[in-house]
Amino acid sequence: MDTFLIVINIAVFLLLMAGLYTLQRKHVKFSKRVFAGLGLGILFGLVIHLLYGTASNVTETTIQWLNIIGSGYVSLLQMIVMPLVFISIIAAFTKVNLSKNLGKISFYGIGILLVTTGIAAAIGIAATFGFGLDGMELQAGEAELERNEALTDRVADVESMTIPEQILSFIPTNPFADLAGSRSTSTIAVVIFASLIGMAYLGVRRKQPEQAELFTKIIDSLYAIVMRLVTLILRLTPYGVLALMTRVAATSDYGSIVNLGKFVVASYVALIVMFLVHLLMISLAKLNPVTYVKKGLPALTFAFTSRSSAGTLPLNIKTQTDGYGVSPGVANFVGPFSLTIGQNGCAGIYPAMLAVMVAPTVGINPLDPGFILTLILVVIIGSFGVAGVGGGATFASLIVLSVLNLPVAIVGLLISVEPLIDMGRTALNVSGSMTSGILTGKITGEFDEQVYNEKSGLDEVVEA
Repeated sequence: MDTFLIVINIAVFLLLMAGLYTLQRKHVKFSKRVFAGLGLGILFGLVIHLLYGTASNVTETTIQWLNIIGSGYVSLLQMIVMPLVFISIIAAFTKVNLSKNLGKISFYGIGILLVTTGIAAAIGIAATFGFGLDGMELQAGEAELERNEALTDRVADVESMTIPEQILSFIPTNPFADLAGSRSTSTIAVVIFASLIGMAYLGVRRKQPEQAELFTKIIDSLYAIVMRLVTLILRLTPYGVLALMTRVAATSDYGSIVNLGKFVVASYVALIVMFLVHLLMISLAKLNPVTYVKKGLPALTFAFTSRSSAGTLPLNIKTQTDGYGVSPGVANFVGPFSLTIGQNGCAGIYPAMLAVMVAPTVGINPLDPGFILTLILVVIIGSFGVAGVGGGATFASLIVLSVLNLPVAIVGLLISVEPLIDMGRTALNVSGSMTSGILTGKITGEFDEQVYNEKSGLDEVVEA
């Protein structure tokens, strides 16, 4: 009987995919197809949840088959992340205009990421106070106890490393191993390695222009091929979103979500307020925030469903260049750096909220201005090197709590609602990255406002 029901579920899913393909054949816009996949996935997942529950064999087996599409799509994007980061950073240096503005782009790009992370931490602190969240009210169940046991080794690794040692871990000793993602800090190591190659290129261009010109042509060719591969993979986004949202809706523990409802609501209030701050910053740059939302929705939607800032990087860069009019140099520089520096959701709001919640358990007054300022500073510094993949928020929280000598057990007590909150956090990370790219481009003159205001954008590029 179970096998028959599983086959029925898979058949329904294939019909939904066929419907999305029909929309594609009818040239329905890419962004609309992404939202169609999102809506259909939620509905189909809820039906599976209501009919079979989360722990049934039917649900588990159905999701395993659906993961071929959902997890397979995320894997394809993750496959291209390291090559894209590496080539994008080097390509940023080979742009003539960018090399003249490199200092400004570095200063403003990274600076905006860090400043917005500090603002996000302040908003997280305010939300925790506003909703009266208290870490002592949280109770550990079986799943939470297992999570805390799993975190024990990771906590030991974090606590055993001083800040200078953590900084040293960013330096690539074997760039080829880091290109294979062998370490948690591999992404920032690749960024550093590619940046060093870019600086070496600038020196060669001054003394040996012929060799530099040949190198530029090679990098431009590789970049064109990588971006074409990105475009081909992005065409699968509606189907990937459909599968991912089906899994989320079918397997979520709604009972735990209700029990921790106040924390979930407080988290999303903080995330939404920070997103509004992004829109305010766009408005202060004399750009239409509605246009920002419309053109950024496909990237934000995928970030929400995939919970991977790194996996969203290809779509992030495409949105910045083809949707917003940010120069490839700026987008290729800010996008990869945002994977490891200044993630507003994972490294900003979340660690700050946990620190405030747990501070009273060790006799610290969370309302003390000194504690608040120290927390914000630690959050900003701790945002360096946070990987843009699932688990980045956990790592950032462990760093912040360990530096402040606060109990880290609270990280494991929120395991049941972690996936739901992580969706919003990841979307905010990507929004912060795109906001930084736009503002940096605008400040340095590496921005085409006409492209930003055009109705066309990413939809046409993906279909090309």
